[in-house]
Amino acid sequence: PPAASAPTYTPIAAAGDVIDTLKASGQFTTLLKATDATNLTGFLKARPNITLFAPNDAAFAALPPGEVARLVSPAGRPELQKLLLYHMINAKVPVAEFKGAVRNAPTMAQIPVELDGGDQLQVNDAPILQGDVMATNGIVHVIGKVLSPDHPPAPQAEAAPAPAK
Repeated sequence: PPAASAPTYTPIAAAGDVIDTLKASGQFTTLLKATDATNLTGFLKARPNITLFAPNDAAFAALPPGEVARLVSPAGRPELQKLLLYHMINAKVPVAEFKGAVRNAPTMAQIPVELDGGDQLQVNDAPILQGDVMATNGIVHVIGKVLSPDHPPAPQAEAAPAPAK
C-alpha cells in the first residue's frame, strides 16, 4: 500500500488534445505555466502523435524550493525547454508497447528515457500514476516525479556485468 504521506492522485479523463486534457483536469497548472513560458503550448497542440509524460502539480512541488521559479524565469527558460522536451516522445507510445519489458525511447530532447513496464510502471525513476490517457493528438502518461534530462537512466546493470577485479 502507498505511504500515508503520498499525495493523493485523482485520475484524469481525456478532454480534447493533450493541452486541453491537462487544463481540464486542474492538476497540471505548473506544467501548463511551464509550456506557456517556453512557447511549447501551441507546439503540443499542433503535434499529431505525441506522447507526453505529464508531471502533476505534486511532482513539481517536490522539486527543491525555488526550482520552479528559477526554471520559469527568463534565465531558466532554455533549461526549462530542454526539461519539457525530455518529457515528450514524437510518437504514440501506449503502455502496451513496454508492458512487461524495459525499453528506451528517444525523447524530443534527444536524450532517451527508460520505460519500465514491470509491476510498477515507470519512466526512468518516476512512477506512472496513470497511463494511456488518450487525447485527440496523442497519449498522456501522468507521472509522479519530474524527469531530469541531466540525469538520464543509468544503463541496466544486468546488461553488462562489470569484470571482477
